[in-house]
Amino acid sequence: MKSYLRTTAFAVVFVLGYQAAFAAQDSDDFVEDASAKSLAEVESGKLAQEKGTSADIKSFANMMVKDHTMANEKLNSIADRKKLKVSTDAQLMDQAKAMILELRSAESFDQAYANNQVAAHEATITLFEDEAGNGKDADLKAFAAETLPKLKAHLSKAKALAEAHRGDDAKN
Repeated sequence: MKSYLRTTAFAVVFVLGYQAAFAAQDSDDFVEDASAKSLAEVESGKLAQEKGTSADIKSFANMMVKDHTMANEKLNSIADRKKLKVSTDAQLMDQAKAMILELRSAESFDQAYANNQVAAHEATITLFEDEAGNGKDADLKAFAAETLPKLKAHLSKAKALAEAHRGDDAKN
C-alpha cells in the first residue's frame, strides 16, 4: 500500500511539474512554437489548395495561407529585433498530420483537413492565450493578444467546415 501511495504521489508531482514547465514558457519557446504552428498552417493550407475538392475548403485554405503568412511575417519581425529564433520547419506532430492528410483519398481529404484545422487552432489558441495572459515580453504579449481574435475566427470557421463535411469528431 505504501508503495502504491508513493507511486501515486510521484505521478501527481511529476504531472504538476510537467504542466508548470509548459505554463511557464519563455519568449524563445513561444516564438519557436508559434512560428512552427503558423508554418504548419501555411503548408497544410497549400496542400488543401491542391488536394481539396470543395470550394469552401479551398477558400478556407487560401485564407489560412494568407493570414498565417502575414502573422509569421509580424512574428519574424519581432523575433529579429529581439534576436530570437523562429522555427523554419513545422513541428513534427503538425508535419505528421499533414502527411496523413496527404495520404487520405480525395473523397475524405476535405473532412480530414477540416477536422485537423479544428484541433490545430484549438492548440494554437491555447498557446496564444497563455502568452497574452502570462508572457514576460511586452511585444510578444501584444502580438499574441492582437492575433487571438483572428485565430478564434479561424477556429469558428474550421468547426463549421468540419460540421459541413460531416466531421463530427473534430479531433481526428
